[in-house]
Amino acid sequence: MTESLRCYQVNKNEEKEISADLVSVPYNNLPSGAVTIRVVYSSINYKDALAASGHPGVVRKFPHVPGIDAAGVVVESDSDQFTVGQSVVVTSYELGVERWGGWAEFIRVQPEWIVPLPAGLTLKESMILGTAGLTAAMCVDSLLHHHITPDAGNILVTGASGGVGSFSVSLLSRLGFQVTAVSGKHALHERLIKLGASKVIDRLAIDLTSDKPLLKGHWPAAIDTVGGFLLSHLVRSIQPHGCVAACGNVGGAELNLTVFPFILRGITLDGIDSAWYPIERRTALWQKLATEWKLPDLDSRAKVITLDQIPETVESILEGTHQERTIIKIGAE
Repeated sequence: MTESLRCYQVNKNEEKEISADLVSVPYNNLPSGAVTIRVVYSSINYKDALAASGHPGVVRKFPHVPGIDAAGVVVESDSDQFTVGQSVVVTSYELGVERWGGWAEFIRVQPEWIVPLPAGLTLKESMILGTAGLTAAMCVDSLLHHHITPDAGNILVTGASGGVGSFSVSLLSRLGFQVTAVSGKHALHERLIKLGASKVIDRLAIDLTSDKPLLKGHWPAAIDTVGGFLLSHLVRSIQPHGCVAACGNVGGAELNLTVFPFILRGITLDGIDSAWYPIERRTALWQKLATEWKLPDLDSRAKVITLDQIPETVESILEGTHQERTIIKIGAE
């Protein structure tokens, strides 16, 4: 095995100044774990950009290697669940947060976090989906579990120009749903129509000022990636026995609600936890994403960069100017 490996490492000095760079470190720096994976692809998510800037809400200790997603090939295994040469996917859990992440040539994790790459997906396609695509699948699965069917009417998706939102739009469309997408990025409205939205509305067109405990029931169901006032508005605007799958808080963590949407309309507010989603259900969703839920345009949905190009991408994400899914090519397939 190699004596060293390349990784994108974030450090904090004694003056508490944050620095980040592509470095070479000893192979023995890898954390403990039963399975070692040679990373072929990783991805860049908003949480990764925060980690790359040393955000205290994400990075627990330094030095730190970001990357909440990784896809690659097993090179060492002390687990009878995985064999050397097997292609696998790891997303979320502690990867890239509490633990050494996917922006490296190798990762080492416990087997309980690993999903075998399903037939029907390449390593590249699995990272184009990554945590964003898997979270979208969790949201869609939630609506189906709560008996929301394609004949229910238009499903609302907020934050639709983001990774989870755009994949939600496409997956719902793939399954025969009519989708209304909400996005404040006008330049991407046409793109959302191409991805499967029946209609796109500006988020500013939604009146969030009403404090009524119940609003007119506009939507049979919704996927919300925003949180805050918008989520409060949605829950109060869902039709009887509808469901909101909620997975984000970029719009705020506070939720101003009464019990009335729940006890008078039977609304379900289903929280989606992508970090610790059970491995059995996670594996089943990856299987669906590789088969009956597979999106036909995956290759066109992401820009591919190298480890050296991470800094400029992180900067654009934090500035809010980044507009496309980005994955990192790290090793040979």
